[in-house]
Amino acid sequence: MKFIPLIWAMLWRKKVRTLLTLFSILIAFLLFGMLQGVNSAFKQTIERSNVNRLIVTNRISITESLPYAYMSQLETIPGVQRVSHESWFGPYYQDPKNFIAAFPVEPDREFPAHPEFVVPKDQLAALEHTRDGAIIGAGLAKKYGWKIGDRIPLHSTIWVKAADGNSDWDFTIVGIYEVPTERSREDAMFFNYKYFDEARSFAKGKVGWYIVQVKDPSQSAQIAQEIDKRFANSPDETKTQTEKEFQQSFMKQIGDINLIVTYILFAVFFALLFAVGSTVMQAVREQVPELAVLKTLGFSDTRMLVLVLVQSLTLCIVAALLGLALADVMFPMLRNTLGVVKMPPAVIAEGVLMAALLAVATGIVPAWRAKRLVIVEALRS
Repeated sequence: MKFIPLIWAMLWRKKVRTLLTLFSILIAFLLFGMLQGVNSAFKQTIERSNVNRLIVTNRISITESLPYAYMSQLETIPGVQRVSHESWFGPYYQDPKNFIAAFPVEPDREFPAHPEFVVPKDQLAALEHTRDGAIIGAGLAKKYGWKIGDRIPLHSTIWVKAADGNSDWDFTIVGIYEVPTERSREDAMFFNYKYFDEARSFAKGKVGWYIVQVKDPSQSAQIAQEIDKRFANSPDETKTQTEKEFQQSFMKQIGDINLIVTYILFAVFFALLFAVGSTVMQAVREQVPELAVLKTLGFSDTRMLVLVLVQSLTLCIVAALLGLALADVMFPMLRNTLGVVKMPPAVIAEGVLMAALLAVATGIVPAWRAKRLVIVEALRS
């Protein structure tokens, strides 16, 4: 503790340079926090997947539909508890930036297959008896200020009405679901498949994918094989995956987020390594007379090494914490996109570790030179 004033004075020997270096590291770790936070959010989405649900899609692509008639056949497969289905509606509210994850479903099938969605029984009954009714997540209701009874217009980027060739669809909110366990997001919307199928202009009698709830998760692989075998050589062959595998493949359609984030951060920290390294070396070169005096006063070689390393550690750790704190403050702005409101603690811990490694990598060479400093030569120079 008694050396803190000395380290502080050495750090601020050149105030402008220290501030610029601090700012560079801060920006790098702000970027690190945001990107790794996004990456962790996507991973959490995958990890939240239910172990006893299988997703059945078209073998060609998820964008290809499956016949509604497959429902009855799926229900007869041994080990299957219940079957539901969803389709991608792809709408937005008022502005294309206000994208909404909306799915036409059969209420009596969808919600029993997703017990994590908590919906009052009277609201679920209202959905079943309201042709254009919809149940929305609590997060979606909070975002737009919607409440039960509101009439909301949505514009679909895919589906056109047969009656007027219009892509504008109107829905009445009849319920709001919640997810108390936070295993899933509260920003989706579910509405009646019958209304959707009757009104759309094409692909009638089709669904996007099936959700198959199995009785025993340990038999998921065998049931998946049986499903695909059942529809082999049919006009619409299937590809059955666990919900986790489906989420992973769906994310990969956006891009390999983990790989993209890794490449970006590698480039940033590779450049930062040279920038901070050259700054620390320059700072130590300028401190040679002071370091020689400290050695004259009795500082050991090991203490000199630690002194320079602590300078580098202090600079990197402080700047990293500031950058990560700023990222933590900004991260809630991504709630509507990612469904999370807090920076995962693992990201902050990883950031601090990265800062420590950066400090050691940039400080070890000048620290070693300070350790081997010869007093006479240093004072003469």
